[in-house]
Amino acid sequence: MSRFFLTWRRCFCSVPQHSITSGNDPVTVIATLLSNTTRIRDLNQIYAHILLTRFLESNPASFNWNNIIRSYTRLESPQNALRIYVSMLRAGVLPDRYTLPIVLKAVSQSFAIQLGQQVHSYGIKLGLQSNEYCESGFINLYCKAGDFDSAHKVFDENHEPKLGSWNALISGLSQGGLAMDAIVVFVDMKRHGFEPDGITMVSVMCACGSIGDLYLALQLHKYVFQAKTNEWTVILMSNSLIDMYGKCGRMDLAYEVFATMEDRNVSSWTSMIVGYAMHGHAKEALGCFHCMRESGVKPNYVTFIGVLSACVHGGTVQEGRFYFDMMKNIYGITPQLQHYGCMVDLLGRAGLFDDARRMVEEMPMKPNSVVWGCLMGACEKHGNVDMAEWVAENLQALEPWNEGVYVVLSNIYANKGLWKEVERIRSFMKEGRLAKIPAYSITTNSD
Repeated sequence: MSRFFLTWRRCFCSVPQHSITSGNDPVTVIATLLSNTTRIRDLNQIYAHILLTRFLESNPASFNWNNIIRSYTRLESPQNALRIYVSMLRAGVLPDRYTLPIVLKAVSQSFAIQLGQQVHSYGIKLGLQSNEYCESGFINLYCKAGDFDSAHKVFDENHEPKLGSWNALISGLSQGGLAMDAIVVFVDMKRHGFEPDGITMVSVMCACGSIGDLYLALQLHKYVFQAKTNEWTVILMSNSLIDMYGKCGRMDLAYEVFATMEDRNVSSWTSMIVGYAMHGHAKEALGCFHCMRESGVKPNYVTFIGVLSACVHGGTVQEGRFYFDMMKNIYGITPQLQHYGCMVDLLGRAGLFDDARRMVEEMPMKPNSVVWGCLMGACEKHGNVDMAEWVAENLQALEPWNEGVYVVLSNIYANKGLWKEVERIRSFMKEGRLAKIPAYSITTNSD
């Protein structure tokens, strides 16, 4: 029997309803249990007893429904959260301005976009479309769905948007790959007299890093000191600064930010490691990882992507194997496709094709075109015809429309003087209409 069930019986079920005092009020007890639970199993038990005791019938306020929906959403169980929302409506309880943002988050977690549109319509019916939290939820929903026109429409329909709505649009555009659009909205926000807070700056710096604009990065750094912050957003902004400068190619500025931080979390260290690795500074990346471990910060799977990438750039096969095993055996992190891709790239560049092939064949997931492409590049570098043919066969099955693999294979044959094979590939490409697309420039002449 779980501690939550025992607590429930002690604090609620065993207390006669007529003798309930403010100290053991069932509403307070339930709210506390829901906020403290960290496992779905425990949450399910709590909800089962809520149903068993008919608590929601005697306490139908939306506050009590919201707590349950929020708990399932927090534990990333969106389907359960949405079922309870539907039960809430069937019970005749109207959602309030706190309900809809929680439901919209569950909708986004489960990618139930059509349901999200229904929630939006219902929010309009209830007159909540202009509420800052609801409006932010609608904008987030449409951005995550890739429907940026609808996100803009929601934003534009409110002639007096709050800072939260600006933040939602900037964040949604930035995360959706529309970095320049996010920056334009940020500039527009400033023109309307809004001062950015920590959330704003994190989203804008992410957008800036995506386009690698150092001048803009330096300008945004000034706003960081002016932004409204709290304890959580301070470290978040510092991490974003490190990431932004790293993507702009200025690891010296990234390090300056890192060195002045009073508190560093796993993201702080990981941003430095990934930044160094991205620019080929393998020694610095691995040195940073060593310091991270010495400081007692536990790396995550992203950290190891940076570490293994550094090994690839440094050509350090033994260290790469060591860290790959460390990730699994010491930290219990299950390797993802990116980790396997780094190892295949590392082994291929070193000419260890038997090991690289074994790594590919033992992967628990199917390799993607990036993994095959790295191995094909290694085959071209080392002139390994047999491996190149095997890679080409698999890559062609994965992307039959991609003519690049035939071009590389033809080059490998040519470098080995296998002209008959070159002619065979060219004939195949011609018959299959897989001729290489001529290069062109996006720059146009101004007449």
